[in-house]
Amino acid sequence: MDCTEICDRFDERLRVEDYADVDASANGLQVGSTDRQIEHVAVAVDAAVETIDRAREVGADLLVVHHGLFWGDGITSVTGESYRRLAPLLEGDLPLYAAHLPLDGHQDLGNAAGLADVLDLSNRAPFGELGGEYIGQRGRMPAMTVEELEKRLASELDIGGQPIQTLDFGPEEISDVAIVTGSGTDWIDEAAEKGVDALVTGEGKQAVYHRAKELGLTVVLAGHYATETFGVRALAGLAEEWGLETTFIDHPTGL
Repeated sequence: MDCTEICDRFDERLRVEDYADVDASANGLQVGSTDRQIEHVAVAVDAAVETIDRAREVGADLLVVHHGLFWGDGITSVTGESYRRLAPLLEGDLPLYAAHLPLDGHQDLGNAAGLADVLDLSNRAPFGELGGEYIGQRGRMPAMTVEELEKRLASELDIGGQPIQTLDFGPEEISDVAIVTGSGTDWIDEAAEKGVDALVTGEGKQAVYHRAKELGLTVVLAGHYATETFGVRALAGLAEEWGLETTFIDHPTGL
């Protein structure tokens, strides 16, 4: 399969074009030749020197990531960190494909969907509205205490040895949950409006403490990296269905 075909398939499944106006990431093929023949796909959360080097070491023909290299209005220079990341891709003829918000919000393949599976959520619905699209999910899980929820997440997520932080301002038992992976505390007001017991996300901001307390809502911070491995693994699953070899490059940050 050539690079164009697999990237087009990913773009279509993830509805990449629908997120073009709301996502700073340059989603899609970011680096590489479109006619490169692909037999082995490596997937990772972050495009970084280490993950790129490891993709080359395992003989991958394509690296698929959640956090790519290009954000905003375009390239003004290729120096420093940008050069150190681009150079091994070009030297190794290793194409790089990135999917950011489309891979957060996909209701079957996305990061939030994967985390919802961990929590056994039922009655699922899109959550985390952004410019007419959604980047998360909400639903109902078997009732549990905050401590039980923390234990469930700690046992299932790659948290890099770091503790899960919880702002425990909601009810004693949690069943209605909203999920926005990564940095999702900006959706705390939507969570309160939907009447959920807890918002599960990756990392927080200082102001969210007081906002959660005032809203009477529990906020669980399970780690940015830890909550965002599901999407790229799901894309690896698709690639395997298409007859390609895959490797998941795990590099937890503990953040």
